[in-house]
Amino acid sequence: MRKNIFFIAMLLSLVLATLGTATASGNAPQLPRTLANARFVYVTAYDGDQFDPQLLPDDRAAIARVQDAIQKWGKLTVVYRPEDADIILAVESRPSEDVLAVYDAHSGDARSRPSQTYLWRVTGRGGLQKSEMPLFSQFEKAWDKITH
Repeated sequence: MRKNIFFIAMLLSLVLATLGTATASGNAPQLPRTLANARFVYVTAYDGDQFDPQLLPDDRAAIARVQDAIQKWGKLTVVYRPEDADIILAVESRPSEDVLAVYDAHSGDARSRPSQTYLWRVTGRGGLQKSEMPLFSQFEKAWDKITH
């Protein structure tokens, strides 16, 4: 009987934690305030830059969509060399989940890849697709919070 109660309590706490995460996913995580002065952004994929012939077409398209969104937004300037950037946005677009993460361009070896530690990251299914880009919208909201 005690085992059943323990199992039910564990299952209930897991369900509540999952629900809490799902409802919180609409809120953008906080960006570090140290990024408030960043002006130049380089967009890449985890598997390579947009000109890498080995890069998957979905990742290449995600890079282009994020670059276009940044240019329309107008609060950051897209650069095409990581050494010219203040921050690096890394994307990954897969059928199961998309990823958008922010890295400090001055840590790690910016010429090849950002540091292993991201400063901010969001994930979601279809988060960087053509019609909407909810992951980029979360980035915009998080950015506005640290710059206002």
